[in-house]
Amino acid sequence: MAAPAGSPPAGGSPAGGPPAEAITAVPVRHPGRWIAAAIVVALAFVVIRSMATNPRFEWSVVGDFLFSSRIIDGLIVTLYLTAIAMVIGILLGILLAVMRLSPNPMVSGASGFYIWLFRGTPVLVQLLFWNFISAVYPTIDFGLVSFEANSLITPLVAAILGLGLNEGAYMAEIVRAGILSVDEGQGEAASALGMTRLQTMRRIVLPQAMRVIVPPTGNETISMLKTSSLASVIALTELLYAGQLIYSANYKQIPLLITVSIWYLVATTVLSIGQYYLERRFGRGAKREQKQTPLQRLRRILIPTHVRPEDVQTGGGG
Repeated sequence: MAAPAGSPPAGGSPAGGPPAEAITAVPVRHPGRWIAAAIVVALAFVVIRSMATNPRFEWSVVGDFLFSSRIIDGLIVTLYLTAIAMVIGILLGILLAVMRLSPNPMVSGASGFYIWLFRGTPVLVQLLFWNFISAVYPTIDFGLVSFEANSLITPLVAAILGLGLNEGAYMAEIVRAGILSVDEGQGEAASALGMTRLQTMRRIVLPQAMRVIVPPTGNETISMLKTSSLASVIALTELLYAGQLIYSANYKQIPLLITVSIWYLVATTVLSIGQYYLERRFGRGAKREQKQTPLQRLRRILIPTHVRPEDVQTGGGG
């Protein structure tokens, strides 16, 4: 079959003209990136060298107390306090968010007042208030039983109440934003099918709202881990207070604070990794293709995929 008139020959160059030259792709130079990277490396080297060679950091003391039983016990209390306070905050936040969206003005007003009160006062003040609650209510009466406030509200209970109730106010706004992100038409369709408001919220709205709720909830969990250090003011032996008790005896303030900071960094790193994979799970379907995880990228570098010639399909004639 003859080629159409005026078309270039198979060589790719016009008839009678010079041969076509191959196009050479030249990557764009980014000298600014290299300069910025060099500055960052130089600054990091200076800081690391200064910290490693300064004898006042007393790294040997850090090593001695890093796995001390008193520090580990304080870390366990910190993790326990964080977990309990976040569970209370999440459950209370869901309840307050649903109440805030209620058509009943009394219900929504009560939720709004709670959020206003607990978000408007510092969490440190709330911790101190719960710790000294016996000054207002010496005896706490539940009707059938009553307790002495000093025996019931221990420093641990005061810390759980202060952190958990405060977190509930912030989680209420996070959950409310996630609920409002779901299209109203889905709720109307569920109502048309005869589902109650509670069933619609539990089966349709909340599962879709999790995509919006999870990222800030992860941030709140990491923030709660660090905020739990405020419980040291009410003499709860969490991680920071455990370090304070040790350096009050040996006067090694900086090494003990470094030890405490290392454990905070380890715990927040683990929580950040968990948050990353949790976001990927609830983000499925929102994007056509998710980015590879660090483990997947490392596996791809270490174990490259080789394509065998027989696996390649060629577009031959039928």
